[in-house]
Amino acid sequence: MGAYLTHFLVSLSAVFFVVDPIGVVPIFLAITAGDSAEKMRRTALRACLVAGGLLLFFALFGGVIFQIFGVSLAAFRVAGGILLLITALDMLRARPSETRTSHSEQQEGAHKEDVALVPLAMPLLAGPGAIASAMVLMSKGETWSMAVPVLAAIVLTFVASYYILRASHLVQRVLKQSGVAILERVMGLILAAIAVQFMADGAKDLLGR
Repeated sequence: MGAYLTHFLVSLSAVFFVVDPIGVVPIFLAITAGDSAEKMRRTALRACLVAGGLLLFFALFGGVIFQIFGVSLAAFRVAGGILLLITALDMLRARPSETRTSHSEQQEGAHKEDVALVPLAMPLLAGPGAIASAMVLMSKGETWSMAVPVLAAIVLTFVASYYILRASHLVQRVLKQSGVAILERVMGLILAAIAVQFMADGAKDLLGR
C-alpha cells in the first residue's frame, strides 16, 4: 500500500506541476476574452477532456512507441527529465515555457473561433513535457497494477484543471500576478527535483548496461 501511495503522490505532483493549470489561467482569460461565462465553461471542459485523453493515451500506449522507434526506456527517461528540467527552470523564473507554446502561437490562438483544442488542450495543457512525464511515470511501474496510480493522477489533475479554469477570474483576482508567480516558482522547484530524479534513474540504467 505504501508503494502505491508514494507512486501516486509522485505521479500527481509531476503531472499537475507540468500541466500547470494555474499558470495557464492568464492565457485562458486572454484567449477567451469577450466570451460568455457559459462558453468559457464549455471551452475549459473540452480542453481538459481532450488534454486528459491525450495523456491517458500516451500513458497506456507509449510503450509501443518505444518499440517502433527502437528507443530504450532509459534513454527516454533521460530525455523526458531534460525536457521537464527546462520547463521547471522557466517556472522558477516565472515566465511561460516555450516548450509548451510560443508567443506567436498564443497570439494566433487568441484570434481563433475555437481555442479549446489548439492551443489550450495541445500544447498548453498536454504539451511535450506532460506527455513525457506520463510515459516515464508509467515506465517506472514493474507491474500493470502500478499503472493505476499514474492513471488516477492524470484524471485527478484534469478534474482539478477544469475547475481552476472554470473559476479563472476568481483565481486571478485572489492570487493576482504576484501570487501566480510565487506558486509557479514553488511548483518549478519541485518539478526540477522530479526531473533530476528521472534523469538519474535513466542514466543509471544506461550506464548499467
